[in-house]
Amino acid sequence: MNAVYGLHNDAIPLGKFDIRSGPLLAASDRWYVTFRGTGGHGGAGPHLATDVTILQAQFLLSLQTIVSRNVSALDSAVISVGAIESGSFGSVNVMPDKICIGGTARSLTESVRNTIERRINELANGLASSFGCTTEVEYVRQGTALINHEEQTKRAIKAAEAVVGEANVDGNRVPCMGGEDFALMLLERPGAFIFMGISDETMTRQLHSPTYDFNDEAIPLGVAYWISLVQQELNN
Repeated sequence: MNAVYGLHNDAIPLGKFDIRSGPLLAASDRWYVTFRGTGGHGGAGPHLATDVTILQAQFLLSLQTIVSRNVSALDSAVISVGAIESGSFGSVNVMPDKICIGGTARSLTESVRNTIERRINELANGLASSFGCTTEVEYVRQGTALINHEEQTKRAIKAAEAVVGEANVDGNRVPCMGGEDFALMLLERPGAFIFMGISDETMTRQLHSPTYDFNDEAIPLGVAYWISLVQQELNN
């Protein structure tokens, strides 16, 4: 196998193709932090407890400094919290002794990815220590950034232009912080990943919606792109 190519439908207008050389989609990681304290009675003796709820509040605020102060303004990074679990609404006067937090982290380069992982660990451990608590941190690297190869990107652009015309192909798409497994294939072989538009006046349910409905009008364009690309590659 000499090269690999991928095609993904997108919310751009029907009849358009978008691509770029270099980083196009982000590495998608998950992180989990657990803080453990002593818990206590929230009314009679909060001063006797090590409060993990206040600790997690400080941690969540501190997370925002990673993107704003540890990552260059010229780079891209996302850190979001998706889950917090602690305590019981059946006994809201009880201060919990454990709180769990989880989220996602996105990056386009390994250096930024390393910075995010390092700083999450440093902040969690440093704040836990200052609050008299303990912490457990798990950072899970689920994939890698999708990085298109320059030569194969040019070929993908040429194939798309043969189908929809040069004016309808954007070769400098802004990177997206979504993740894509095709990135792993690009680590093994040169290749390129391109987006094909499916949006028109009939599209009211977009990609990743639970009520998503694919626009069948895009099928001939996708087929034509693959035919164009294969013919081009065989001629080369």
